[in-house]
Amino acid sequence: MDTLAFDAATLQEVRDFNRKLARMPRFGMRYRPLARPLQLLMRLSQVGADRRLARAGIVGEERRVSQDGVRVRILRPAAGPVRALVLDIHGGGWVFGNARMNDRLNQATIEACKVAVVSVDYRLALATPLQGLMDDCLAAARWLLEDGLPGYAGLPVFVVGESAGAHLAAATLLRLQAWPALLRRIAGAVLYYGVYDFGGTPSVRDAGPDTLVLDGPGMLPSLRTLTPGLNDAARRRPPLSPLYGELHRMPPALLFACQRDPLRDDTITMAARWRAAIGDDGVEHDPVERDPVERDPVERDPVERDPVELHLLPEAPHGIIHFPVRMAQMVTARSHAWIRARIDAAQGAALSY
Repeated sequence: MDTLAFDAATLQEVRDFNRKLARMPRFGMRYRPLARPLQLLMRLSQVGADRRLARAGIVGEERRVSQDGVRVRILRPAAGPVRALVLDIHGGGWVFGNARMNDRLNQATIEACKVAVVSVDYRLALATPLQGLMDDCLAAARWLLEDGLPGYAGLPVFVVGESAGAHLAAATLLRLQAWPALLRRIAGAVLYYGVYDFGGTPSVRDAGPDTLVLDGPGMLPSLRTLTPGLNDAARRRPPLSPLYGELHRMPPALLFACQRDPLRDDTITMAARWRAAIGDDGVEHDPVERDPVERDPVERDPVERDPVELHLLPEAPHGIIHFPVRMAQMVTARSHAWIRARIDAAQGAALSY
């Protein structure tokens, strides 16, 4: 496990912020009836978002990318080179949020990494089964990887997801194994504190009322509410539960888990399985056949021996990257550095051929 170095002041700032969170309501399915009015309030707060981005030198547009009506939000720099593409999948517990809610984070990624960002405006699980959300994300990913943006054809692609979005991102990557050429275009995945086991990992099952941000005792019932008609064994089938999927063709990944998050074990276990599947020696290890398969040289990880990087963030609650604390800035800075290094590696590999 990798560890970012946080000084005492940074950790104390998070503890102080946690005391504020402890006085606030926890997010859970019992608040599902509030999702629609909260969604409306969020949309009202986003009025003028494109003008704010334009002042920062970023152009925003929305586009339909499939016959089924899947929409994406595209953010790109108004001037200067674009070195890679990012497919962003927002969080919100599958019942809240939209493609604009990560504008601030995506703007920072554009500025730090010289990328264009495609954020998926997937349907929400208020009136759509979870499978529909997964289908929307897959459709957006295929559109992007099939050069839906011709001006950026052939650029490396990164998949970024947070919370419910990390679940949808991992599920999308698993499903892309049906299109190997598309999956090989993905240079990396950045996943923040996702849900990877709909049957409930130990930290979910043991979560008590003292959790922050998320409703601990309601976690397991919430996962069951989202998957009606399934027992726990069925909920654990991939891609619904990415933790149990075949991971040996997955791209390099950067994962973050939060110590004070009921979903902590999801990320820790997912990172361990991901690392075991793709190996740390430039060899793919097929978990079914157990025979190592040499990877094509262009697929070898030239940045680090370990293609799966995991950070367990001390004292951190779920949602840390949205909070006004220094740890959030350090986490996103690490993500940006990781993406930049992967872009350099991908472009260096391309120049060698």
